[in-house]
Amino acid sequence: METESLNRKNSSRKSSIVNGNGDASTKLTNGDGGDGGDGGGGEVTLKAKMSLLNGCTVIVGSIIGSGIFVSPTGVLMYTGSVNLALIVWVISGLFSMVGAYCYAELGTMITKSGADYAYIMETFGPFMAFIRLWIECMIVRPCSQAIVALTFSTYVLKPFFPECSPPEDSARLLAVCCILVLTLINCWDVKWATAVQDIFTYAKLLALFIIIATGMYQLYLGNVQYFTFENTDTKVTSLALSFYSGLFAYNGWNYLNFIIEELKDPVKNLPRAIAISCTLVTVVYVMANVSFYTILSPDEVLGSSAVAVTYAERAFGMLAWTIPVFVALSTFGAVNGILLTSSRLFYAGANEGQMPEILTMIQIQRFTPTPAVLAMALLSMLYLTVSDIFALINYVGFATWLSIGVAVLCLPWLRWAQPNLPRPIRVPMVFPIVYLIATMFVTVVPMYASPVETGYGILMILSSIPVYLVFIAWKNKPIWFQKCMGGLTQALQKLMMVVRPKAASK
Repeated sequence: METESLNRKNSSRKSSIVNGNGDASTKLTNGDGGDGGDGGGGEVTLKAKMSLLNGCTVIVGSIIGSGIFVSPTGVLMYTGSVNLALIVWVISGLFSMVGAYCYAELGTMITKSGADYAYIMETFGPFMAFIRLWIECMIVRPCSQAIVALTFSTYVLKPFFPECSPPEDSARLLAVCCILVLTLINCWDVKWATAVQDIFTYAKLLALFIIIATGMYQLYLGNVQYFTFENTDTKVTSLALSFYSGLFAYNGWNYLNFIIEELKDPVKNLPRAIAISCTLVTVVYVMANVSFYTILSPDEVLGSSAVAVTYAERAFGMLAWTIPVFVALSTFGAVNGILLTSSRLFYAGANEGQMPEILTMIQIQRFTPTPAVLAMALLSMLYLTVSDIFALINYVGFATWLSIGVAVLCLPWLRWAQPNLPRPIRVPMVFPIVYLIATMFVTVVPMYASPVETGYGILMILSSIPVYLVFIAWKNKPIWFQKCMGGLTQALQKLMMVVRPKAASK
């Protein structure tokens, strides 16, 4: 068959490759575990090469994207006052730390790829795991990528429209261009993609440090007039919605768990990386917000779709153009990061038979996960048809924190159902209980406060049920259906010249 022929061609290649998540530790090696040479068959293996520092950079690089440059407006919109907004930023950071600490126990107890998807699969079975997989692959990842791409286009266009917001159609078209360029890079060469990620990570950190440094100088000068509780919105529903924007900025703290197999001494390094990274990001985020409010009034923040650009115009004068450039580079790199990391979840789901096999395949000439990258790009561009970025944040927030809450529920459930499982890290039970209570608050309350957005989120989640029943639970499918799906897979293989890695084969 054509598929077998392609697989034989792929096995004959001995070149080193990196997998779709961009980690250099995933290589095509020969049978004895060495790098591919002139002899031996090709086999994909994962090696633990990531140090504590590498783990910290994965978490920090995953968290810091567009959120800190977009979410200040969303948080202030619902809190009403600067001081309460800063409190929300601090609590959001602590909330993420607690969740990450719970994931430390789960990650060292269940070491499969896929992070919370694997934890839910182990605890609650394939149906609940598929719902999580559906939420992440169909909603969270592509929607987050659309948000970041929109942020990129907003910051690029803002200098050309200093007195008003950039045209929506122009912003969306530029966001599409951003996604297409990075899709080409990720499909062409993973080394190019990882180089883009490294360069643009430095840009985002530099932009934040410049903002914080100037903000601390403004504090030294005594510019604290906006730090008050005036106009505080005390409604519980508004507070819950403010956490959506705050927590969106911290999204990504669980990404190290997706690649825990490649972390050296995970029992020791995983909790350390979580503690260092989450603390660092929380401090940076809070200080960046403090810096914004040393110059900008609440009304100016609410009236700006690009807070960092408005801040730069007031703080840097002739050099104001530097901040939107750095922020645009930051968000460009964040879009690239989502494309780099998403293939690991596709890979884990397909290995469990819950995703199309085509999504785990690698291009035989470029050694890139072309099908998974293209799927992510197409879904992201579909989400770009929604122009309200804060509505997108609400869609993502509801689905994300509901599913992560279910993953954290695995911890007490397994303590009761499987008490004898090896637990290198044992989290005090108060942490998952507090996290679950807080998760209920940020998911249930917005159902009343923002019923349309949460309704869309619930519909997206429920849409997984018929998909599961037809494609996963229904085993005895008609012969014609199986032939059609097999023919479609082979046609896509021939079109993209892709094969499934040997390690992913069943």
